[in-house]
Amino acid sequence: MTRMSRNPAIEPGCPDAVGVDAIETLIVPRARDLGGFEVRRALPAPNRQMVGPFIFFDQAGPAELLIGQGVDVRPHPHIGLGTVTYLYRGDFHHRDSTGADQMIRPGALNWMVAGRGVSHSERTSAAARTGPNSLFGIQTWLALPDSHEDMAPMFEHHGKETLPVIEDGGVSVRLILGDAYGQKAPATMFSETFYADVTLETGCRLPMPDDHEDRGIYIVEGSISVAGQEFEASQMMVFRPGDRITVAAGGQGARLMILGGATLSGPRYIWWNFVASSRARIEEAKAEWRAQDWGNGRFDLPIDDRDEHIPIPD
Repeated sequence: MTRMSRNPAIEPGCPDAVGVDAIETLIVPRARDLGGFEVRRALPAPNRQMVGPFIFFDQAGPAELLIGQGVDVRPHPHIGLGTVTYLYRGDFHHRDSTGADQMIRPGALNWMVAGRGVSHSERTSAAARTGPNSLFGIQTWLALPDSHEDMAPMFEHHGKETLPVIEDGGVSVRLILGDAYGQKAPATMFSETFYADVTLETGCRLPMPDDHEDRGIYIVEGSISVAGQEFEASQMMVFRPGDRITVAAGGQGARLMILGGATLSGPRYIWWNFVASSRARIEEAKAEWRAQDWGNGRFDLPIDDRDEHIPIPD
């Protein structure tokens, strides 16, 4: 883990040096109740499909669950993307068809790359269900570049202690994926990317990385101001490429997810859990998941979670 008491790369500029028109897109996700917990989906949005390679962005919770309760996301398929699970509270037991069997806890990273095809499940652990438990976190997908859409699926886990942390005067940045502020996270990336968990004390300022094409902020808690205008929790803003951007935390401080990277060579089709550069790839994946010929094509089920799966939607 990298901890720095001072890093010139996060020395703040003046947040009023740029106009509000530097915000290219403002997204206010709608909340959906999934029976016991709430999800807010910021990407894809009607007016914005991706931020760099990020094509899906869900906030799950915060939710408080009673004894015996938990979340059970049954085995389901993906193609053409990498999934990131990042938790603030709670846990998930991840199992997938690569053979991965891994608990994910707050501050750590589960990075599953679907490539040509993978299936996985995410369930609240048995230990957590023995008492009241919480769920609060972010689930996001990154579309793969053309060169890696058909790669073999893979899984990496990186513990909290392995992710670089940059601290400077009331600003803390935990780098989850990619590179920013002169640091590099350990997960294997296939396109230019940055993704970080940021906490700001009241009034503290954060300059956005200026060496990435697409840059966005999702406000998890608190508020921030840009050019004197305040933005509240559960909003995502995407900034105009090339502008120098600094944001300032509001009166209660702020917790943010910052994200972005290079744009892909073209748009992506997204249907259910599938992402692809062509409709044909999605149709092939739909047919194979529907056929349930596990282990003889692009899909299998997790080794220890094979009793049920989520069917193709009608």
